[in-house]
Parts: sequence; structure tokens; C-alpha cells
Amino acid sequence: MHAGSGLRDRHAEGPRHRFPFPFPLRYRSLAIDSALALGYAGAALLLGREQPPPGWQPLDGLGAVLTVLVGLVLLARRIAPVAAFAASSALWVVFIACGYWPVVNSMPPLLGLYTVAATCTVRTSVACAAVVTGTWVYAGLANAENSSMPTVLAQAVLFPAVVFVVGRGFGRLAERNRQFAELTFQLRRQQEENARQALTEERVRIARELHDVVAHHMSVISLQAGMASYVFPTDPEASRQALDTIAGTSREALEEMRRMLFLLRVGQEDQPEGRADPDDSGALEPGGGAYAPAPGLDLLDRLLDRVRGAGVQVTMEVVGSPAQLPQGMALCVYRVIQEALTNVLKHAGPTRAAVTIRYESRTVVVTVADEGSAAGHSGAFQPKTVITAGHGLIGMRERAKIYGGSVTAGPRTPVGFEVRLVLPAPATRDRPDGRPASGSGDARSR
Repeated sequence: MHAGSGLRDRHAEGPRHRFPFPFPLRYRSLAIDSALALGYAGAALLLGREQPPPGWQPLDGLGAVLTVLVGLVLLARRIAPVAAFAASSALWVVFIACGYWPVVNSMPPLLGLYTVAATCTVRTSVACAAVVTGTWVYAGLANAENSSMPTVLAQAVLFPAVVFVVGRGFGRLAERNRQFAELTFQLRRQQEENARQALTEERVRIARELHDVVAHHMSVISLQAGMASYVFPTDPEASRQALDTIAGTSREALEEMRRMLFLLRVGQEDQPEGRADPDDSGALEPGGGAYAPAPGLDLLDRLLDRVRGAGVQVTMEVVGSPAQLPQGMALCVYRVIQEALTNVLKHAGPTRAAVTIRYESRTVVVTVADEGSAAGHSGAFQPKTVITAGHGLIGMRERAKIYGGSVTAGPRTPVGFEVRLVLPAPATRDRPDGRPASGSGDARSR
């Protein structure tokens, strides 16, 4: 019986379609009902060839035609359930009136009753069940001398009642499945819309910060150009140094501008993974305010002090020779550390955390690891064990992506959580002074 899927098909289709369910599902349902009708007709004709009980005549040509017609009515049971039931019941009454064994054609009306109960109102379903009961009693009375009326009455009540209850149950189940499918579709669409909006908001936020970086570069260029023009007649060497500074600063500014323009090309991005939460990370912002100057690595100590004041015992270690990062890249490092520590505060509570900045020959690796919450949760994002699209990951990954880097996050073994940022190390020409950074290569802790 497939009335449940027929109801689901009918409700899933919009009002623009002429039929109660879409074309592919309608054809599939028609194929199923065609196979059911042919199977029934063949089985009924085979049953009619057997010797009927006393009082009923064997199946002849007229009886075979009526049997085939009753089977063909099954093809319309999904499109017009009540009409199909009425036609099959009328043909069944004619079949009984001609003196044929009623059992041969009893299945189509019962199946029609099931379809009506699953797709129509209770009042219509009860009326159709009463028709089946009346026809069954009529068949018993037509051969009363060879029938047990108590048995006939029991069958007339029990069979339609069982079919009615099963049909109503499957109809309610199909309706709930349809509602769940619709809600799931709406939820998925809303999540996609939220993700797109979150990505746009995050990119605008990052672009505003990059704007501050570029504005700083332009101010430096303007100042150095004015100084070069002023000292050129008296101190050519100082003027040359100012021009060198302008050249390096302008290259870095152009690179930041290129990244900002790429960032604002909304619509050509990959699928969003989440969003950053400005309110949460902003709680750790030194100086506060949406329009405060963009922070850098020089403000990490103040950030760590704020985290310690919130109850997290955090340490920082710098390994390798510190390179003077471009301001935009330094902002990226700062924001990732800030967001990771914010998640430690939010999800792990009072615990211990370690920040490590490792300067390697070709990369800058930043890790923020915590030891899990005191309650036994194994990491900053616990109790989740699978990393999903979170509010912090989108900010970290978007920042890293525009500098050619990457961010990974996941649980540590045996407990805790770790966020790892990998950025390409700045080349010598990217440094403001044009020289390799100094440093002994020793590890320093704070």
C-alpha cells in the first residue's frame, strides 16, 4: 500500500501543477499502481477459476470482464481516491449481484478505503468504511442459506475498521514526514543565508581593519615625502633614505590594498564555514571600540593580561628569530590569538593555555592550546567532538586565507583543544627596513 507516499507527493507540490504531485513522482506512482492493478487482475482471474463455495457461480466471461475493470480502477486511486473507491465498490456490487463469489473482487474496495483514509477527511473515510460494511453484509444476505451471518457481520465490521485505522495512521505519518521535510529545507536555506550574511559581515570587518593599515601607510608616505622634499637641498643622504622608506611602505600598502579588494569580491568566495563573533572577541580588545586603531603583536602582552584577569593562566613563548611582519599580517596573528583565547574563556572556563609563536625559515606558526575545562571537557569547543562551522573559525580562516595561510582547529590528546595558524614568512623585501630580522633564535617566554 502506497497511500502514504501519494499524500506526501500531493502536499509537496505547489499550486501551479495541474496534478496533485510532481511529474517524476506521479509517473513513479502510476507505474507502481499499474503493476498492482495487473498483479491483482491476474491473481483474481486465477482465483475465479477455482470452484467457488456453495451458492456462488463459477467465473465466466462477464465475471472476468468485471474483475479486470475493478483492477483497472486502481490506476486512479491516488489521483481521485473517492471516485476510484466509488467505482470499485459499484463494480463489486454488480459482481455480487451477478452471483459471483464476492471474495474475488474484495481487495480493490479495501485498498480504495485505505487510500481514502490516508488522504481524505475522517468524515469521508467513515462514509467509505460504511459502504464496505454494507456491501459485505449484502453479499452475506445474497447467499444467506450458505452463509453464517455472525461471521459475515464480524468480517463486515472488522475488516473495514482495520483498514480504516491503518490508513489514518499512515496518513498522519506521511503528513509529519512532509512537515519535517519542509522544515528541514527551510532550515537548510536559512543556514545558508545566515552563512552568506556572516561571511559578508566578517569580510567587511576585516576590510575596515585593512583600511586602517593602508591609511597608516599613506600617512607614512606623505610624511616621508614631505621630509625628503625639505632636506633634499641640504642633506641628500637623508632624502635618499626617506625615498627608500617611501618605496618599501608603498609596496606594502599596495599589497594590503590588493588583499582588501580581493576580500571584498563577495559572491566569488568558497562556501562559508561560519562567522566570527565581534562581540565575544571584542571583549578582549585592548582600547576597545569598533574604530580603535588596528592592534598588532606589540599589544599581545596586554591581551594576555586581560585573559589572565578573566581566570585563564596563559603563557606565551616566542621561538626563532622574530620577523617584522607586515602590519596586516601582524593583525591577522593578533586576531587569531584573540579569537582562540576568547573561545577558551567561553568554552573551557578557568584553565591553563599556552600561546606559541614560532618563526621558521618559510613559515610563521602560531598555536593556542588549552588543557580543557576543570569539569572534564576536552577542549575549548567541548562538548562538541567534531569541528563544525563555528562563529570563530570563519574569522580565523578568512584572515589566514587572504595572506596565503591556513587555520586548523581540533581536540588535543588526551584533553584540551588547539588552534594552529600557519602563515608564509615575509620575504626580505617585505620588511620595512629591507634587511633580515635580527634575533638569536632562542626561545623566549612571557
